Amino acid sequence: MSATANNPASTTASNPTPSAVRAGHRPGRRMNVTLWVVQALTAAFFLVSAAPKLVAHPSATVVFDKIGFGDWFMYLVGILELAGAIALLVPLLAGLAGLAFIGLMVGAFITQLTVMDGKNAATPVIVAVVVGFVAWGRRGRTTELFGRLRRR
Repeated sequence: MSATANNPASTTASNPTPSAVRAGHRPGRRMNVTLWVVQALTAAFFLVSAAPKLVAHPSATVVFDKIGFGDWFMYLVGILELAGAIALLVPLLAGLAGLAFIGLMVGAFITQLTVMDGKNAATPVIVAVVVGFVAWGRRGRTTELFGRLRRR
């Protein structure tokens, strides 16, 4: 038996390395299903969260007025949440969306502590952990995405 048959990650001219191996990580079947469920639920959460911001619902405008950045910031956050929710459902973008949402949740946490009363500060932390799980689970696809961008 050849070395290639014993080691599927090895490369030869006739047996190129599969993209998942090149990317560094591919989740197993159970993990993949779990990630898809978490991604779908998280995308739904962010779609519901974006809606009041995008339609300037009074509940959202009051909060963003208190933050002090005005309506433009409310619309920006709504657009970012909508774009991220869509990206969570695109296989190649899901890990990057998870990373971006971690950043958004850090900002939400800081805002909760500094501008709001802090009683809801745990929510962005919990959401950051969930999207962090997605980012970690989809890290192979994120590596693949960056590899594709580097080749251009």
